[in-house]
Amino acid sequence: MSRIANSPVPVPSGVEVKLNDQSIAIKGGKGSLELNIHRLVEIKQDEGTLKIAARNTSKESRSLSGTFRSLVNNMVVGVDQGFEKKLVLNGVGYRAKASGKTLNLSLGFSHPVDYELPEGVSADTPSQTEIVVKGIDKQLVGQVAAEIRSFRPPEPYKGKGVRYADEHVRRKEAKKK
Repeated sequence: MSRIANSPVPVPSGVEVKLNDQSIAIKGGKGSLELNIHRLVEIKQDEGTLKIAARNTSKESRSLSGTFRSLVNNMVVGVDQGFEKKLVLNGVGYRAKASGKTLNLSLGFSHPVDYELPEGVSADTPSQTEIVVKGIDKQLVGQVAAEIRSFRPPEPYKGKGVRYADEHVRRKEAKKK
């Protein structure tokens, strides 16, 4: 069984934490995030740390305490440092261009793909074949990166498509006569 909930969440300087009855609000240099806490989990604030504990000894309560510890830790890291995902475009003529809240993609279709970025997420294109998705909400950054990747996932024969920068695509051998 995981014991992740036993370790406290360190709160760096410059990050404010407000605990209400069943919600937590975290505010930092990059922005602010809120989360509603489940009734089976309790959060206590000490000097510079947050401690998450189960209210009782049921299996559901113990598992939720570990989940909420990870969620709160991701919130603290997000408002302090932020999160980013890097995507790479492989293929002849595959290009990306970020303009404001829109990401324009040319992925070999007969039409360009325009992706509207949700609130709280930004995208940069350091080059025409690289996309960097940034934000303070880890789940939202990962979801946006997955949606961009889903327009043209990498195929196994030539490796063309949109992939994560650290993703390895297993290549297949072509059909033989």
